[in-house]
Amino acid sequence: MATEGGGKEMNEIKTQFTTREGLYKLLPHSEYSRPNRVPFNSQGSNPVRVSFVNLNDQSGNGDRLCFNVGRELYFYIYKGVRKAADLSKPIDKRIYKGTQPTCHDFNHLTATAESVSLLVGFSAGQVQLIDPIKKETSKLFNEEMASSWRV
Repeated sequence: MATEGGGKEMNEIKTQFTTREGLYKLLPHSEYSRPNRVPFNSQGSNPVRVSFVNLNDQSGNGDRLCFNVGRELYFYIYKGVRKAADLSKPIDKRIYKGTQPTCHDFNHLTATAESVSLLVGFSAGQVQLIDPIKKETSKLFNEEMASSWRV
């Protein structure tokens, strides 16, 4: 193997690294899936959640990706780890005022190429059912929770 001047191998696989956002560390499956694990959040930033669904469409690009950043929720075509999603062209993008998305998940049983149900939970207790392909909002549950949380 070729080595650098410091004697380390160039193809060495890192098990941890540090960025300005924090420390990233490769964890064994048993430690990662432990239910009482507290997420690392040293700077008080909002956690990002990611949901995937496969729509089994005819084009071969049936995978869809949903993620939230702060008060924004994005929905994209996912082409795998080797091809980056075009972040300038989301299928659907929503910006929420007042509360922010804290969790979301697709209904994999009813997902089709024309429609997919996405359930979104919010910081004030509301739950919203949306269809990011049709760009429709179907229902909002616990809407009274939002008014009781406002000061």
